[in-house]
Amino acid sequence: MSEIHSQGQSEDYSEDFYRHHAQRYSDVAHQFLQSVYIKSSHPALKGDMDLLDRLVELAPGKKGLDAGCGAGARDVYRLWELGFDIHGIDAVPDNIEEARVRHPEIAGRVGVANLKEPLGFPDGHFDFVMCNAVIQHIDPESIKETAIPELTRVLKPGGILQLMFKNGSGVISVFDRDYGVNRTFRLYEEEELLQVLKNLRFELVHADSPGELGGLMYFTDPKPIDHCVFYVRKSPDPIRHAPYPSTLG
Repeated sequence: MSEIHSQGQSEDYSEDFYRHHAQRYSDVAHQFLQSVYIKSSHPALKGDMDLLDRLVELAPGKKGLDAGCGAGARDVYRLWELGFDIHGIDAVPDNIEEARVRHPEIAGRVGVANLKEPLGFPDGHFDFVMCNAVIQHIDPESIKETAIPELTRVLKPGGILQLMFKNGSGVISVFDRDYGVNRTFRLYEEEELLQVLKNLRFELVHADSPGELGGLMYFTDPKPIDHCVFYVRKSPDPIRHAPYPSTLG
């Protein structure tokens, strides 16, 4: 559990946090200590795995990317075990090293990459991309100019992006009891992100029945911090992008 202790402008020390807590973060993730929600706007949305299950239902194929896979790359390993052609990237080398140590079977499927920079994958490479609780560490300009355009560029026409983020405006600081440290996160408003995605010819995926996940969904995690999550689908007639750089190592 965590406590909100202040709100306002604050410097983001996320990379330092992950460098110092990679193994502990991996343990917390694999034990699902912060992955079951306190409350949500949808009766079928109880935790991270519900979102993942719906994502692979929506995706047109089994080739995917976890953009910001975190220390230990829990979801990359889970999907790999289920037979998916899944890859993971993270901006913090310690997180990738922890993934390779914890799950050597996927060592070649995870690598270091920063969403503030162009990704080393071709256009239309993946059937689905998930980016969960990552943009909270990235400034708004980089989100609009690089991160979201790159996440969408590497998706095939008809591909699905799952975007989860801490919801609101400004910056929030919390004391995270699982790690014993103060943490700082940027908050984003859903309508602003959806407009960026609409300009890139993505549309919001709505539920076809009451039991399905879709539309704008909200939940509160154990910290507690409010989140929004949604799925968007890439138009079959996507815009063209500049050539991609060489594949990351």
